[in-house]
Parts: sequence; structure tokens; C-alpha cells
Amino acid sequence: MSGDLQHGGALDVMQRRFPDAPLPWVDLSTGVNPWPYAPVHFEPDMLTRLPLRADDEACREAMAAAWGSEPASIVLSPGSELLIRLLPTVIPAQRVAILSPTYGDHAQAWRKSGAEIIQTDDPLSFADTANVVVICNPNNPDGRVFAPETLREARARLARHDGWLIVDEAYADLDPRLSLAAEGSADGLILLRSFGKFFGLPGLRLGALIGPDSIRRAIADRLGVWPVSGLALGIADQAYRDLDWQAVMRARLQRARLRLDAFLVTSEQQICGGTSLFGFAQVKDATAAWQTLAQQGVYVRRFDWSSRHLRIGLPADSEAESRLANALSLLM
Repeated sequence: MSGDLQHGGALDVMQRRFPDAPLPWVDLSTGVNPWPYAPVHFEPDMLTRLPLRADDEACREAMAAAWGSEPASIVLSPGSELLIRLLPTVIPAQRVAILSPTYGDHAQAWRKSGAEIIQTDDPLSFADTANVVVICNPNNPDGRVFAPETLREARARLARHDGWLIVDEAYADLDPRLSLAAEGSADGLILLRSFGKFFGLPGLRLGALIGPDSIRRAIADRLGVWPVSGLALGIADQAYRDLDWQAVMRARLQRARLRLDAFLVTSEQQICGGTSLFGFAQVKDATAAWQTLAQQGVYVRRFDWSSRHLRIGLPADSEAESRLANALSLLM
């Protein structure tokens, strides 16, 4: 698979493939906040000592306060991607229903475990027959959302036969009303959270699992003693306690998404979904459109499962917006 197709963010691949593209590149391929959280203070010893138990506890307490959950229900990891890989090692499953389309690593991880994979636009309908049901809420890449009450009903159905509902809430910080974090210790429910997307700091590699004690213990055992850096713990502690920043940022992202939509409409592209961090557009020929944009130094996300869809993140400033608008005009 081409590097740009796997997850986006493969800017080095793009630079080699399109060496004549104008610089600097406008990387809109990852769906990450272009206005990252700036920590108020930085303790130098975050880098010169091993992370303390107190650092882990403080970070989980900050997350729990922001999400309405319990600190004890949270296990921290170096990114939610690793958790996706580890879950099939702790949950024996013969049949796994996964929302489609969605973040592709879920199906990949469960397929490697030997499970039968059902990729469907209605995975909750398999709650009575599948061992595991996996969704993203909001979904990546189309932004589809599932009402919490619908998910609660599916969890109950799965729990009756010892099944599991796994909800990837990587983008739930955009709309906390969608989250089930407050009931994350319920039987049959596992939630995955990602710090980097909303806070714009994916390089810190911080994720979290919320779930029952048996799952938390099994995951913690696989992660080892110091899975998360002290720097990540300290910055996330500040970020999750900064509720004012979060509220202001949600509004800023929504305004930026409206501007992105305007560029797509002006260039006669069809908007068919997304979140306040990215738009999901239908085009006549995704590969041709992606290549045209790349030749202008604008990097967006394409997919190996669709010849007609692109995901486009938020430009960081007026110059990036202008370059995107100009590149999109070439698709008309």
C-alpha cells in the first residue's frame, strides 16, 4: 500500500513523489487540529526522570474530570493505535462486526487475530450474534454519529452473551455529548480515546482505554511499567483541565469547518460528511483530484476503498486557505 494511503501524514512520501510542488506543503491529510494546545508551563524534569505514579494519576484525574468518568476506569497508553492492536489479544472473538467505512486499522487488527470480519454500515444489528462490535463515534472519515442511547441498547444486547461493544471515541472531544465515558466501566463496553487529534499534539502519542477492570488489567499488563512519557502526562494534565481553552477551540473549529465547506461548494465539490476537524467530499475521480491538489503542494487524504472520496483537514491560516481554494478551483 502506498504510504499516503495508509493513514495520511506521509509528507516525506509526498515530497519525494511530487518534487516540483510549491513549498511549503499544506498538509490537510490527518484530521488533526491545526491550532495545537500550548502548555502554560513545562517542568524540565519531565525529561530527566522516569514518569511517576503521581503523574499518571494526575493525568487520569484530569481526563476523568473532563469526560465525566472515573479515574480508576482509565488506562493510559502511547496512542490509541496501540490499543486497537492489543484488544484482539485480550478478547477472544470468532465474529467481529465493524462499521464500514471507518478507520481501517480496526478491521486489520481483528483480521490478524483470525476472527471472521463483517464490515457493514449497520454493525449494531449484529449485537445479538457477534462477539465484538466496533464503531467510531463520531466516525472517521464520514463523520457519522451514533446516539448514546442507541449504543447503550447495543451494549446491553452484547453483554447478555458476554460480547463487547468497542467505541473508538478518537474525535469525541469535538462533541462531548456523544461520549459514553461516564459509563465506561459497564459490562461489555470498551471506549478508546485519543489526545492528539483535538489538542493538535499527535506527536506526544497519548491514548486511553476506558473499560471494566478485567480489560484494564489485561491491557496494563501488556503495556508494561512506563508506557507513557512524563512529558505527555504533564501536558495532557494541563490540557484536560483547561476547560475554557476546549470550549473556545470547539467554536473555532466549527467556524473553520464552515470556511472549508465554502471552498468545496465554490469549487463544485459535493460535501457528504465530516466533523469539525475535517470535511468528507465526493469527487468525480478521487485519484485525479488528489494528484491535482498534490501538484499544487496541497496534501489531502484519499482511500484505497473508494475512487470518489477525499478527506480534507482544516487549513491553519489564510495563506493555506488561499492555496487550498486555488487548488480546488482546478478541479472544476
